[in-house]
Amino acid sequence: MTGHDVRAPVGSTRLGRGSSVRLLPWSTPEGNPCYLVTDDGDGYLSRVADVRESTQLDMADQLLGHARALLSEPKAGARELRFVAARLVESLHDTLRVARSRGERLPCRAEPLDRHESEPDRRDDERPGEGR
Repeated sequence: MTGHDVRAPVGSTRLGRGSSVRLLPWSTPEGNPCYLVTDDGDGYLSRVADVRESTQLDMADQLLGHARALLSEPKAGARELRFVAARLVESLHDTLRVARSRGERLPCRAEPLDRHESEPDRRDDERPGEGR
């Protein structure tokens, strides 16, 4: 199943008049990203994408547990380690896509997110409340 493949300007998720572009958690058969243009996030394809994202994140969590167990096993062979490493790479790709998609759908904030942008410059060796 693929969504409507639309190219929006990088970083732009709003098309105007309430429409938005959502990066979907799957790719085309050629490996290209799929996007959904929607007026709301409650349509059928949006719900399918939500379930797929949740499944991908659950699988990543389970895989992480298996990888930890394998790494703690002294007799784990190179073949097993390469296999779990390959699955971890796939899982990380999926997880980053979910994070990117969800991040692009967050409302824009006018306030700086980094405290260093909002505080006056101060030397690393100075502590708050200590003058020089």
